[in-house]
Amino acid sequence: MSLRFRLNLLITLLSLAFILVVGSILVNDTRVSIRERVEAANRVTVQLLDTVIVSSALNPEMGPTHMVLQSFLLSLGYVRSSHIVLYDYEGRELYSSPDSTFKLDVVPPAWFVKLVAPKEEREERIVRFGKLVITSSSSGSVREAWSGFSQIMWVGLVFFIVINAMVYLLLSHSLRPINKILAAINRIEHGDLTTRLPKFSLPDFDRIGHSLNRMAESLNAERLLEENRQLTQLIQKHIEDERRSLARELHDELGQYVTAIKTFAVGIGNRVKANAHASELKDIASSSQVIVSAANQIYDGMHNIIRQLRPGALDNLGLAETLKDLVSSYQMQHPQIKMQFHLSDNLELNHADAHAIGETVSINLYRIVQEALNNAIKYAQASVIDISLSKSATGELSLIIKDDGVGMDVCAIDQTKHFGLLGMRERVQALNGFFDIVTAPDLGTAIDIKIPT
Repeated sequence: MSLRFRLNLLITLLSLAFILVVGSILVNDTRVSIRERVEAANRVTVQLLDTVIVSSALNPEMGPTHMVLQSFLLSLGYVRSSHIVLYDYEGRELYSSPDSTFKLDVVPPAWFVKLVAPKEEREERIVRFGKLVITSSSSGSVREAWSGFSQIMWVGLVFFIVINAMVYLLLSHSLRPINKILAAINRIEHGDLTTRLPKFSLPDFDRIGHSLNRMAESLNAERLLEENRQLTQLIQKHIEDERRSLARELHDELGQYVTAIKTFAVGIGNRVKANAHASELKDIASSSQVIVSAANQIYDGMHNIIRQLRPGALDNLGLAETLKDLVSSYQMQHPQIKMQFHLSDNLELNHADAHAIGETVSINLYRIVQEALNNAIKYAQASVIDISLSKSATGELSLIIKDDGVGMDVCAIDQTKHFGLLGMRERVQALNGFFDIVTAPDLGTAIDIKIPT
């Protein structure tokens, strides 16, 4: 059932109710008016005839009372609202007043007569040599009332039809924007977020259209943001894959060459030592030691690069042990800063967290902790860094990184230009997680991250 049909039906019912109420009031007033009119007319008629009867009794020379009444009634003729019948002493009808001819062509329906006609009243007078019967008659008044009432009914019916037609046309014109709004909602529902509604003349529909346009813009922006997040996650996955591949190549290829160089240099040194009496050979032995030392430095540097590119412990030992190793490494490099790492019981090694958490979540959390430690060491001037990783009963990971450094005013900085914070936020959002940073000048910084698994 459409809104336009419901409004038309409501207005129609209200109009009918109004007509019924007005009609009932008119019928009631008509009934009261007819009753009072008939009663008054009948009372006057009875008083007049009583006067004639009394006058005839006081003046016997006028003749018998019934004859006097008959002569008077014949001269009186039609009496409205009363029907008069005169009988002689044997019950023969001597006179009967004629019926009302007023609006004789009007025939009121039986239901109207039943509603407005008053109760019939009967008066009898016993006179000398006869009987007079006076009965109230409302037929003329009822016909007159029906004539006026029917005119009002026709006017009301015409008014009802005109009003409903005008309301229908007005609603059809006013509710026309609903079809456009419903069509726009249907297109948005099917994924067309470029749908926009025009301005409407009615303020209410214009506000609805404006709100719908803003909702479509928000949904489109949200969809673009989600696509960007998926693209970011895909790029990060490719970067991690490239890092893993590069680390493997460095380890397998360059590592072999460095090991070979070191082996050759050690072999040269050993052969030189066997002939240590020659001074020139001593110089060769010294050079071989330099080569061995350089090879060791290259080897250590290469392993540091491999660790930065891809932590091998993440694949072998899982997230928990990899983070422990990361924090220990930073602690060794920066002994002046106290670094604490806390793990919940259900994230220890015997739970194989790498497989339970997933590689994508693990590498992203590792990079977040790595970035947070770098920021805290470089900019925060912190003396204590506290890192805690826990897992709830529902499987949600909670990572909290705190420091007691100088803090910062988040509202005063442009996070889009601070790629460390932006990168951490993007990683968390790509995992459909929650990222919050609480910081203030001289009050340290706390990063709160929650990741569903």
